[in-house]
Amino acid sequence: MSYQAEYQRSIEQPAEFWAEQAKALPWFKAPQDILTQDNEGIYHWFDDGEMNTAYMAVDYHVENGRGDQPAIIYDSPVSNSKSVLTYAQLQEQVSLFAGVLKAQGVEKGDRVVVYMPMITEAVVAMLAIARLGAIHSVVFGGFAPHELAVRIEDAEPKLIVTASCGIEVAKVIEYKPLVDKAIELSAHKPECCVVLQRPQAKAAMHEGMDIDWAEAMAKATPADCVAVKGTDPLYILYTSGTTGKPKGVVRENGGHAVALKYSMTAVYDMQPGEVFWAASDVGWVVGHSYIVYGPLLHGCTTVVYEGKPVRTPDAGAFWRMVDEYKIKALFAAPTAFRAIRKEDPEAAEINKYDISSLKTIFMAGERLDPPTYLWTVDKTGKPVVDHWWQTETGWAICANLMGIEPKPAKPGSSTLPTPGFNVQVLDARGNELPAGEQGAIAIKLPLPPSCLATIWGDFERFKSGYLSDFPGYYCSGDGGYKDDEGYVFIMGRTDDVINVAGHRLSTGEMEEILAAHDAVAECSVIGVHDALKGQEPVGLVLLKDGYDIDEDDLQKELVAMVRKEIGPIACFKRAVVVPRLPKTRSGKILRKLLRQIASNQEVAVPSTIDDPASVPEIEAIMKEQGLVKEGTD
Repeated sequence: MSYQAEYQRSIEQPAEFWAEQAKALPWFKAPQDILTQDNEGIYHWFDDGEMNTAYMAVDYHVENGRGDQPAIIYDSPVSNSKSVLTYAQLQEQVSLFAGVLKAQGVEKGDRVVVYMPMITEAVVAMLAIARLGAIHSVVFGGFAPHELAVRIEDAEPKLIVTASCGIEVAKVIEYKPLVDKAIELSAHKPECCVVLQRPQAKAAMHEGMDIDWAEAMAKATPADCVAVKGTDPLYILYTSGTTGKPKGVVRENGGHAVALKYSMTAVYDMQPGEVFWAASDVGWVVGHSYIVYGPLLHGCTTVVYEGKPVRTPDAGAFWRMVDEYKIKALFAAPTAFRAIRKEDPEAAEINKYDISSLKTIFMAGERLDPPTYLWTVDKTGKPVVDHWWQTETGWAICANLMGIEPKPAKPGSSTLPTPGFNVQVLDARGNELPAGEQGAIAIKLPLPPSCLATIWGDFERFKSGYLSDFPGYYCSGDGGYKDDEGYVFIMGRTDDVINVAGHRLSTGEMEEILAAHDAVAECSVIGVHDALKGQEPVGLVLLKDGYDIDEDDLQKELVAMVRKEIGPIACFKRAVVVPRLPKTRSGKILRKLLRQIASNQEVAVPSTIDDPASVPEIEAIMKEQGLVKEGTD
């Protein structure tokens, strides 16, 4: 079927379209109420269906002959260990750990917080919680105690599952003291904590509170799958909010399973038995959707990688993984490939490995700048798919559908809306804008399956944050435009727009130009207050390793590039070389934080920051360069 026919059917007949996709999954009771609205007018999918996500992802495959197939490949260069778990072994581990949780009183609807590193047991814990019909909330391992405490208070978990430590490139981070401190800070007290002891660090256990994972598993009784409704929550995943209080995105079981199963063929062109690798972390939505649930629902082999794209041990880490495990599809954030490009700009490491198994590289999580896209295509010889999605949606809003009808790629575009997503570009009054004009990206309701139905414990925040700006639409918070072929270009968050002498200019567009310079590895453009023009753009640029260029010459070249592509209207005159940029753990540059520094506001350092020391460093540089001014918008 052509893309256009598939897409039109999903928009014009959403209930019929998704009812058909739901048939690909083994329901305990097939849904009849495909698309419904509740008393608040919120749409839900597969309300009366009965199912269990863990059954669909594990037991079903064992029952249908995949028991001996690898389900999870674990590769940890930081601990120098590797292992493989077949579907039959995964079923045994999941049912036993579900038995451990059941023995502690965990029941359908209870919440369990998972605070673990990138190890196989993290996946086992998530699936075991789902097996009982309980709700997991995975918190990125290593988050500070205060941030973990906030999430414990909001989710009110019955218990916590953790490990004794996580391992970074050059250090071991002990988790248990962080968990103990978080429990101390939290007004809600979990009943107990299950601790996996890792050899790199042994955790001190508290009698009557802490349970040893291995000891509990040795005497556990396997637990059966508990049936849940399609609209029962599977998990809560916290994402940063503008108020500082994280938002608990709620994912419902039915829509989640149907959308992810569909996406594995439609978007990723994967077949059961093939190896899929999302180089992310289970603490992020990508890890939930495409390390754990998507590949396993589809009967694929998934990869759990405890390492980095560089320095574990070098910039050839990704290519070594592809070669060793015959990976067909690789999915990572653009920042991972920028890091590889920075350390190995000529991609010499690729030549050491056979990456012929790799058919497609997928990128998401932040805007894929054209220079990174072009470098990856050039050096790997593989198709690169930029697809745009959010924690709130759980899967791609826009993508190049490699399993339906691949389209010619356009650098800077995430191609076309995915079936089910009626993507529109709106002006401030909610009117649709013509091709080429930038505006707010919004999705006409109903949203397709898997998208959030509420914020945990705060329905009013859900309505005000997503549904109130444009009635009848979900407001994505991202800005961009469509071209005359319908390709969608996401230019950044709607607040990544600066006003220069009355002209609204996209910082994403300027970043795209700066990143095209041979010397630039990464960059960020922010608006700095100007008494005459209101704002003027300033570029903060990070150079590629080993690139030698005079900073004054670089600035002149970058200014000329922006002037040529956008024109003198941009008023771009400053480019400052910095040693690093503050980022989240998932690789997003913290542009809002940079704007706060520039406007001399109190800086809100998010819990997701990768290296807190980068903040005072960049602040000192910006002050020294005269970039901190009162009144920056």
